[in-house]
Amino acid sequence: MSEVVKLERHDNIAVVTVNSPPVNALSAAVRGGIFDSIKSAIDDAQVQGIVLTCAGRTFIAGADITEFGKPPKPPGLAEVLSLMESSPKPIVAAIHGTALGGGLEVALACHYRVATKDAKLGLPEVKLGLLPGAGGTQRLPRAVGPELAVKMIVGGDLISADAALKAGLIEEIVEGPASGGEAFARKVVAEKRPLRKLRDDDSKLAAAKADRSIFTNAVAALTKKSRGLEAPFAAADAVGAAIDLPFDEGLKKEREGFLKLMNGDQSKAQRYAFFAEREAAKISGVPEGTKGRNVARVAILGAGTMGGGIAMSFVNAGIPVTLIETGEEQLKRGMGIMQKNYEATAARGGIPADAPAKRMALINGVVGIENVGDADLVIEAVFETMAVKKEVFGKLDQYAKPGAVLASNTSYLNIDEIAQSTKRPQDVLGMHFFSPANVMKLCEIVRADKTAPDALVTAVSIARKIAKVPAVVGVCDGFVGNRMLAQRGKQSEKLLFEGALPQQVDAVVTKFGMPMGPFAMGDLAGLDIGWRSRKDRGIKSEIADALCEAGRFGQKTGKGYYKYEQGSRAALPDPEVEKLIDETLARLGRKKRVVSDDEILERMMYPMINEGAKILAEGIAARPSDIDVVWLYGYGWPIYRGGPMFWADTVGLKHIADRLAFYAKETNDPSLEPAPLLKKLADEGKTFASLAAASKAA
Repeated sequence: MSEVVKLERHDNIAVVTVNSPPVNALSAAVRGGIFDSIKSAIDDAQVQGIVLTCAGRTFIAGADITEFGKPPKPPGLAEVLSLMESSPKPIVAAIHGTALGGGLEVALACHYRVATKDAKLGLPEVKLGLLPGAGGTQRLPRAVGPELAVKMIVGGDLISADAALKAGLIEEIVEGPASGGEAFARKVVAEKRPLRKLRDDDSKLAAAKADRSIFTNAVAALTKKSRGLEAPFAAADAVGAAIDLPFDEGLKKEREGFLKLMNGDQSKAQRYAFFAEREAAKISGVPEGTKGRNVARVAILGAGTMGGGIAMSFVNAGIPVTLIETGEEQLKRGMGIMQKNYEATAARGGIPADAPAKRMALINGVVGIENVGDADLVIEAVFETMAVKKEVFGKLDQYAKPGAVLASNTSYLNIDEIAQSTKRPQDVLGMHFFSPANVMKLCEIVRADKTAPDALVTAVSIARKIAKVPAVVGVCDGFVGNRMLAQRGKQSEKLLFEGALPQQVDAVVTKFGMPMGPFAMGDLAGLDIGWRSRKDRGIKSEIADALCEAGRFGQKTGKGYYKYEQGSRAALPDPEVEKLIDETLARLGRKKRVVSDDEILERMMYPMINEGAKILAEGIAARPSDIDVVWLYGYGWPIYRGGPMFWADTVGLKHIADRLAFYAKETNDPSLEPAPLLKKLADEGKTFASLAAASKAA
């Protein structure tokens, strides 16, 4: 018998237990073990009912995605499910933890399902750019009806055991999976219940067969946010096949859709992103077994937009916060904004009605830095100037308890320099949250020269606890994300001097899949911020300065690179901006030319990749995938393109290096010359991925 699947007979009930930690994924060994055990139980004359359950903390949590793209090993999942579904003896799936993807498909092929109260069930393959490939799109609509099936398959939503019971996906909520499953199987056997095979039961499809708009409206609601993604639409087609076609034909259509997605670029990128996120949590250069420090309470300095958003992230995870301001007025304003945010989310049904009060009760708003005393982690979110940061960290020596981790939420400044203003540099690091901090998933964790390993581990684990994706980076101006973004900003500005218009540049960037172009982003942030900074440093930027001198600061003044109608955030091209650009170019004696969309895309993306190569060469990021994680979760890089370094590999590094060299010459900009690492990889015909593979092998 299989090592990972155990078969026991409890008089007339056979119990098949999958034990393949940590998540009981459907590897070839697990599939084979289930097949052999079920077959033995069917062949055993004394067995009248079969229970399929799992050891450990979860039911089968999905396919083994490390097998994707490799030659298939028998038995295939479809073969296992066919054996189960056609069993003459009732099979009960007893679910606990999560039944996801292939795990739920296994349960759907059983005749009955029971689950513990805390179980979660779902078919989230769409998040990996796939659709369920083992009958999920055909059996789930028959189990719960097409509307909920669309939510679970096209939207990738998980549902609770209570919701599953209400929808008819499970028959009962049980205490323990094995004992509950066995008790239910005995009941089925004693009552001689007929076997319910979902493949033969179209009763829940009848309404959608009569009125297809039930299905199409459900799909339309979910695909609204799926710009550029292929999988949600392919998944919707497969669910549609359950309504329109006989079961076996629907199964065939599902399989075709699955294989097409699995071999496509988008799913490869999305699966890569899944592993990149996991990889980012591994910290290089930290002794094995390093334990983090305990964090029971957090203090946040500053109740502005960032401080408030960070505070919300912690209390959302149930971690109490001391929120500190310099004056009552600022504190009151910050607390009021958080309260409003929570109430708006509750009104939309995003959180329970009692959640705003519960979460606000976890925030203790106070005036004065001396209130940091009981915090295990202090996060400073004050004004972004070195002088202010140093003053704050100097004071923390006096008031923070020994061993507290001291973090700065700076987006550019040198953490080593900040750490020098305290007598405990080993406790200092950066935790760079992204705006709005309660929504954006990324947290760049900046390792300073003297940061202690256990302080670093603490920051990474607490970031994960508050549902952020941590990426450890080194100290440099702008760290990873903003340092690369600066290169894009430089080129977007230059393109205006050569004849492109803001709306043309932004259209190319959003068509690529980014949520916003650089000029719309500038308007949102406020153009006056950069203007003030340039004036401080004695730098001129003729077009941007002219806009600010005309009082065009962006959305807040109703006009910037674009104009905005009262109460609207929609960016409208403005002929006045075109006129202002033309006048500036004429004054500077610059000639306009036609700039192609292809050139814009290359000059927006390739300089960032070039900077990424420099970041890797300097050791600011440990892996190309860490850079991709920063861009996926901090800047809205389209997940179906896998991140800038992954995308660069798909384009070809030789092509990128050649084009950068061409633009360096054409625009007389030596900063565009290919970075040594990029050039080396291009010359050797290698990829960024080859660097990660080499470091793993080392």
